[in-house]
Order: sequence, then C-alpha cells, then structure tokens
Amino acid sequence: MTEWFQSLIGHGLGWFVATLILILMISLPLMLAVAMVIYGDRKIWAAMALRRGPNVVGPFGVLQSFADGLKVFLQEVIIPSAANKGLFLIAPIITFTVAQLAWAVIPFGKHMVLANINVGLLYILAISSIGVYGIIIAGWASNSKYPFYSAMRAAAQMVSYEVSIGFVLVTVVLWSGTFNLSGIVEAQRAHVFGIINGFGFNPLLFPMAVVFLISAMAETGRAPFDLTEAESELVAGYQTEYSSMVFALYWLGEYANVLLMCALNAVLFWGGWLPPIDWAPLYHIPGIVWLFIKVLAFFFVFSWVKATVPRYRYDQLMRLGWKIFLPLSLFWVFLVSGYLMITRYGV
Repeated sequence: MTEWFQSLIGHGLGWFVATLILILMISLPLMLAVAMVIYGDRKIWAAMALRRGPNVVGPFGVLQSFADGLKVFLQEVIIPSAANKGLFLIAPIITFTVAQLAWAVIPFGKHMVLANINVGLLYILAISSIGVYGIIIAGWASNSKYPFYSAMRAAAQMVSYEVSIGFVLVTVVLWSGTFNLSGIVEAQRAHVFGIINGFGFNPLLFPMAVVFLISAMAETGRAPFDLTEAESELVAGYQTEYSSMVFALYWLGEYANVLLMCALNAVLFWGGWLPPIDWAPLYHIPGIVWLFIKVLAFFFVFSWVKATVPRYRYDQLMRLGWKIFLPLSLFWVFLVSGYLMITRYGV
C-alpha cells in the first residue's frame, strides 16, 4: 500500500498518507475493541457473581459501553481550583497515547505489522515505562493527598514489576535470538516435539510465562493488584479528581494496556498468529484469527482473576515483586542461558 501511494502522490507524502491510514486501521478497531471488552468484562464478573450484568441498552446490553461513553462525553470537565491545570489535563493524554503507541510493533500476522523494527521488544519496554508518568503527574497535579498517595503507590508498583518482566523477556530473547517480535513468533514454530507452536509449552519457559502473566496484571493495575485505586483507602486513587472525558481517557488507556498485555502473552509465549499445532490444515485459518482467539482467552483469565481473587495488601504486593518474582526470574536467566550454551554450543 505504501508503494502505491508513493507512486500516486510522491515519495514523502505517499509514505505519510499510507502510514496514517495504517495507524487508523489499528487505533480505531482498538477503541472499538476496548468498548466491547469492557462489556465482556462486566458480563464475566456478573456471571461469576450470579448476576445479569448489562442487559438493557441494545441487544443483550451490547451498547452499554457506548452509552457510558456518551454519558461521560456530555458531562462537564471539572478542574479543581488548586490543581495545576496544564499537567492535570496532560496526564490522561499521556496515558491514553502511550497505550496506543505500543501497538505499533505488535505483529497481527505474517508481514502484518505497522513497524517491523529489529528492537521491537525494547520499544515495548520503553513505551510501557513511560505510562507510569501519566499516573504520577495526575496524582501530583490534582493537589490532593489521596491521588498523590496513589501516584506514589503506582510508581513503586510499576517499577517493581517492570524489573521482573525485563528478566522474563531476557529468557525469551535468549531462546529466540532476536528482539524482533515477528522473529520471536517464528522461533516458536514447531518448538516442542517438532509439532507444537509456542514457548509456553516448553517446560523450561512455562514458569516464565506464568510470571509474565501475573506481572502483566500488576503492571496494568488489575485486581488483585489494583492498589493504585483501592477505594477503601484512596477513594478512587489517582482518578479521584477527574471527571468527564479526561476520566474516560484513563479508562480507555487501562483497557488498551490490558489488551496489549494479552497480546504480548500470546506473541511471546503462545505462538502469536501461529496455530497451536504445526499442522498444515490449521494454517488455512488466517493468523490474525488465531491471535484474536488467544488475546480473548487471556482477557478471560484477567477478568476471571479480578472476579475471584481478593485484593492484596501493599506489603504482599511488594514482597511478591521483589522477594519472589525478581530472584526467580533472575535465576531463570542463568538457567536458560546455561542450558542454551550446553545444548547449542557444547560448552
């Protein structure tokens, strides 16, 4: 498509128009997906609590998320008089924008990626680390103690689990030999017994898949790790002073990040767009369908955990990150690297 636009309207402008269209082809369906997974989230919670969930607005309540979006859009944006107005408004924009930017390197299928860069995994780490600034700035700019406490919690929580996530990703890079996400997916083809696709089926990497899944929940602030917005002691956390669309941007950013982590789980450990088994008839199903199924499966796990597991205490949260996941992931880096040196190089 890029070449066609370049031949039509020139090299520079053609590249710009083609890239803009590709960005919209990712971001607009993503926003629609966020609206639908919010509905799915509420339905899963309701089913597990033996309730009905959204069932009035639209068939089976599927339009409830859009009604909620219209409601917040029509509300007034209230900025506290003591708040730093510039930073107060910039903070949710940062969170929402960062949640969108990370999708640029996610491969939806073979040759179906916006930016197929060689350091895609490092790009993901860099972008996800920026996301915490939106929450910290919101807590500070609100000029209220409860959002500020929440911002400090968020900073500690996200940094803690990003460290263990970093070491988990090192094991994946060691085994695949590349930072490119498409290359990581291809390295998982027929990985186990020559027929099963996915690092997660490898007994040596399966523990890291579990650590990554739990750390992803903590990184996105999902229950039982939602200490940044614990209503029992923080009212609503860093979102306390927000209303209308600036509040909705946090809501959209959170679910976009959840979907991103579900996609990363699928891409890094469970074969991405590849079918579970390296069997020719399964490849007739488009790769994006396989990825979509895996993302939905992980999203169900996220909702399942939120509906059933009670919230951690903050000391338990920090203990899990620093005293369990960090030593475990660091040890696994040595274990995987040692195994690969022995088996691949005969050291």
